[in-house]
Amino acid sequence: FEVFPAILVVGGSFAATQWFWSNYMDSNLVDIAAGIVSMIATLLFLRFWQPKKIWRFADEPTVNAAEARASIKHFSAGQIAKAWMPFAILSAFVLVWGLPAVKLAMNQTTTPSFKVVMADGKVRPGPAGWDWPYLHAKVFRTAPVVQKPAAEAARFDFNWLTATGTGCFFAALFAGVILGLKPGKMFQIFGRTLYRLRFAIVAMTCMLGLGYVTRYSGMDAILGLAFTRTGWFFPFFGTFIGWLGVALTGSDTSSNALFGGLQKITAQQLNLSPVLMCAANSAGGVMGKMVDAQSICIATAATNQVGNEGSIFRFVFWHSVALAAIVGIIVMFYAYVFPQFIPNGLNFIH
Repeated sequence: FEVFPAILVVGGSFAATQWFWSNYMDSNLVDIAAGIVSMIATLLFLRFWQPKKIWRFADEPTVNAAEARASIKHFSAGQIAKAWMPFAILSAFVLVWGLPAVKLAMNQTTTPSFKVVMADGKVRPGPAGWDWPYLHAKVFRTAPVVQKPAAEAARFDFNWLTATGTGCFFAALFAGVILGLKPGKMFQIFGRTLYRLRFAIVAMTCMLGLGYVTRYSGMDAILGLAFTRTGWFFPFFGTFIGWLGVALTGSDTSSNALFGGLQKITAQQLNLSPVLMCAANSAGGVMGKMVDAQSICIATAATNQVGNEGSIFRFVFWHSVALAAIVGIIVMFYAYVFPQFIPNGLNFIH
């Protein structure tokens, strides 16, 4: 409890910024804006408050807070700015890459089959990309997963320039130039990073493939429908639908795309708020991120823990389930105790 004030500042500033940004600014870049504000708030807070004791590992010498502060090396403003420059550059690139106008302009000029004009002169409906042979429009989703039977689009969208990873790559190159790294050194670091992530890349590729298999085989819909049989407890278990979606696909966005319609339809059938249940799908999905194989593979590769994926998964699994359960309980309170606090007047875009 000694560091509880700092935890409150970190969590409170992050949550407050998320709420403000999502309600009054934009639905994009919510977490990035919240993360930046949270770091600034924490830095300012730590200038006026420090814990009395510093936590150490068992093999580290004990140092009290006064001695630790006395041994702190001070840096100039220029050195601090240079140290923060890579993160600032990365944030700027990700912000620009996420702007709808910028993304649309780049997609129109670089993404193959982004806009296809049919023989009748009309623009082809549905997502951009190449139709995948023997799969595109061959799988149909029917009620109660969707209101009207609809063919599932299967298109390969080769958006190589607008992908977030491309923006991160350019940010790394630009940061390397700013920091004075020579091109040979930068690509040497890039090569070592690729080698270090080789197993994680293979694992992530397989998990992405598994996400498509679960989608086009109907497995995701079957698992989601199983939760809808819970009746009065659906607000609680509906949260776990989002959790399951992220655990399977590795993406909260993909989970919302897979189960958003199901949440809406089921909520309407049970006289619940569709807004609440779609939000529960997203919030529950966040709790499934820690058991997502992609995230675990990236974490192990970044921290030299390759081979310990199973141990990490077993360690965080019940934490993930417990946190999702807490979110589910909160959703139930909103559904049955505080329904007046659920936003109204929102339109669903089909």
